[in-house]
Amino acid sequence: MMANNAVQSRLLDQLPIVRGRYNQNVVLADVTWFRVGGPADVVFRPADRDDLVHFLVNKPAEVPILVMGVGSNLLVRDGGVAGVVIRLGKGFAQVGTEGDVINAGAGALDVNVAMMARMSGAAGLEFLSGIPGTIGGALRMNAGAYEAEIKDVLIEAEAVTLAGEVKRLTVDEMEFGYRHCGVPEDWIFTSARLQCQPGRVEDITTQINAIRAARTSSQPVRARTGGSTFANPADSDKKAWELVDAAGCRGLVRGGAMVSEQHCNFLINTGEATAADLEALGEEVRRRVIEASGITLHWEIRRVGRYDANPSEVTQGGDT
Repeated sequence: MMANNAVQSRLLDQLPIVRGRYNQNVVLADVTWFRVGGPADVVFRPADRDDLVHFLVNKPAEVPILVMGVGSNLLVRDGGVAGVVIRLGKGFAQVGTEGDVINAGAGALDVNVAMMARMSGAAGLEFLSGIPGTIGGALRMNAGAYEAEIKDVLIEAEAVTLAGEVKRLTVDEMEFGYRHCGVPEDWIFTSARLQCQPGRVEDITTQINAIRAARTSSQPVRARTGGSTFANPADSDKKAWELVDAAGCRGLVRGGAMVSEQHCNFLINTGEATAADLEALGEEVRRRVIEASGITLHWEIRRVGRYDANPSEVTQGGDT
């Protein structure tokens, strides 16, 4: 532990002075929905976009960074995350209205954006109430639910490059695909402008309540989970959960990890799981699906960090 503290102190000494906040040795299991994972060497919470730009321009090039939202679709490995984890807090969580347009910071919760639109009588963002994440995460993976995706409502997104350059991107420039956008992985989304249509508050409320009820009845929303584990395959007319179920994986257990009985495209930490348990269980599910159907499932959950405390074993979430 003393060696780790020394490494983190040396890292902190290399980082620029900021208006936001640095914290060392932050246990990420406390903030991810799975409630697993090792510590981040340093967590940086920028005060605002200018503070983020200042940090990116002045940090050493060799220091790796990882942007983390609320940890709802993230599996942090047991060895933790090397370098700096950037968390966009209050300075990026504002939500405002401009006629039928919603302006949202990348740190704003999807559900809060949906509720702000509802209060303004702006329809079209109800689907966001069914996505447990932030607007930044929704932009990064073209998040969607209940027959709608972020690409359907996006007017413009703002991002900051690793060199600190501010970019404004149209829908076409985002290069959206299914659970994918083509913007470079190291660009950090900071805000979005979303298009709505005039609606009745009563009708919007009814739709949001219906989405909430559908989620509660079909997904393990009160469990320690990370949302949909695998993306629906493009080369099959079956959804991921159907393939998992057909391969006999519903209820499958590995250590403290389990495939949800309620919705078998969800992995659950039953209480004592490690990140290794969850990832190994996911890989076993993928193996069984290939064996049963010949179809390869791809992880929708992002897996990041070190498998153990060895700094040489750092990866940032491949889709294999």
